[in-house]
Amino acid sequence: MDNSYWLKNARLECGYLKEDGRVTGTMTDLFHLLIDDGKITRIVKDGEPIPNDVPVEDAEGLLVLPSFIEKHVHLDKTLMGDVWRACTPSSSVIERFENEKKVLPTIATSTQKRAETLLEVLLASGSTHVRTHVDIYPEVRLQNLEQVQQALETYSNRLSSEIVAFAQHGLLRSNSVKLVREALRNGAGIVGAVDPATIDNDIEASLVQMMDLAVEANADVDLHLHDPGHLGTFTMKRLAALTKQAGWEGRVAISHAFGIGDVSRAEAYDLADILKDAGVSIVTSVPINRQMPPVDVLQERGVEVAVGNDNIFDVWSPLGNGDILERAGRLAERFKWIDEVSLSQALGYLTGGKTPLDDRGNQVWPKAGDTASLVLVDASCSAEAIARRSERRAVMYNGSIVSGSLSKQKRPIDVKG
Repeated sequence: MDNSYWLKNARLECGYLKEDGRVTGTMTDLFHLLIDDGKITRIVKDGEPIPNDVPVEDAEGLLVLPSFIEKHVHLDKTLMGDVWRACTPSSSVIERFENEKKVLPTIATSTQKRAETLLEVLLASGSTHVRTHVDIYPEVRLQNLEQVQQALETYSNRLSSEIVAFAQHGLLRSNSVKLVREALRNGAGIVGAVDPATIDNDIEASLVQMMDLAVEANADVDLHLHDPGHLGTFTMKRLAALTKQAGWEGRVAISHAFGIGDVSRAEAYDLADILKDAGVSIVTSVPINRQMPPVDVLQERGVEVAVGNDNIFDVWSPLGNGDILERAGRLAERFKWIDEVSLSQALGYLTGGKTPLDDRGNQVWPKAGDTASLVLVDASCSAEAIARRSERRAVMYNGSIVSGSLSKQKRPIDVKG
C-alpha cells in the first residue's frame, strides 16, 4: 500500500442519539481519512472537497475502530499449528506446569512456528500489539525466548510487541533469578513472576527479588496472581508498597488478581485506592470459573484495566480462539453492561483506553496525528461490535493492511464541493 492514500467512506462515530435525555443509539457518518506514513493526517467529512492526487482505498462504509491490544498471551505455550489434543487434568498450578515441562519437548512443530500461527489468529481478531509471556526456567533456559523473538521479528512489520521474561515455575522455587536477568539483557523488557505465596512460599522475598530485577534492568513488571481472598489482596498491597518505594508507579501490572473479587465490596474499594495510588494496573482474562476482579469498582476508582486472552489452545487449556473482542463481550455479560454507553466504553479495555466517544458522547478518536492502526468492522457502532462480536473485515497497522482486505482498485476520489 502507498505511503500516502485516502481511506474513503470510513464510518466514524460522532455522538450519542438521545431522547428525553436518555441515550438511545450512536450517531455515525462517513469520512475520508488521509493516511500518510502510517498516520492519519487529515479527516474530511463526506461531501466536503478533498484533493484527488493520491490513491484511494474504499472502506465501503465499514465502521473504523482503534486496533486492539492483546495484553496477555503465551506465544511459547500455544499448540496452534500442531495436531489437536485435549489436556490432562491437573489438581494444582504446580502439577500443570510440571506436566507442561514433559509435554512441550515432545511436540513435533517448533515454538517459532506455533507462535507465528497464533500471531496470525491474533491479527485477524484485530490485535496489532501483543504482550507475550515467555517461560524462563532451567530446563529450557532462553530457548523459548529466542524462538518467540524470531516469530515476532517475522511479524515486526505487522504488529508491535513486548516480551515478559516469565518465571512460570516460581522465581525462587525454580532458581530462575539469573536466567530472568539474562533474558532481560537479551531482549525481554518486562519481569514476570507468579503467586509468591503459593509457588515461591515467601511473599516478601519473591516480590523484593522481582522488583530488584525490574529496577536493575529498568524493566516493567507483570505479576500473575491467582491466589484467592486475603492472601491475594495482601500480596497486592505489598506489591503496591514496593512499587511506590521503587518509584515504579505506572510500570507494574497484576494479571488475574482473583483475590479482589473474593473480598467484600468495601475491601475492594480500599484496595482499588491503593492500586490507583501506586499506578498498578490490572489485566483480566474474564474467566467464567473464578471470581474475577470487580472491574466496575476498579474503573470507578481510576485503576487502569485491560483484557487479555491468556491461554489459547495449549497444555493448560484446549479452549480459546484468540479473539480479544469476544473477551470484551464476555466482560459486558459479566457486568451486565447492556446499554449503548456502557457497551461502547467497554472498547477501551482492548485499546489502552481509546474509544471513539467519551461517556458523554464527545468525539475523541480519531484525531489528525493519530497512528493509523485500525480495525474495519462490519457493525453500525462500537456498542454493536462489542455485543455481537462483529466481523473484522480488515486490520491495519501503521497505515498498512495486515489482515483481511479492502477493495484493491485504486481510483481518483470524486471531488465534491
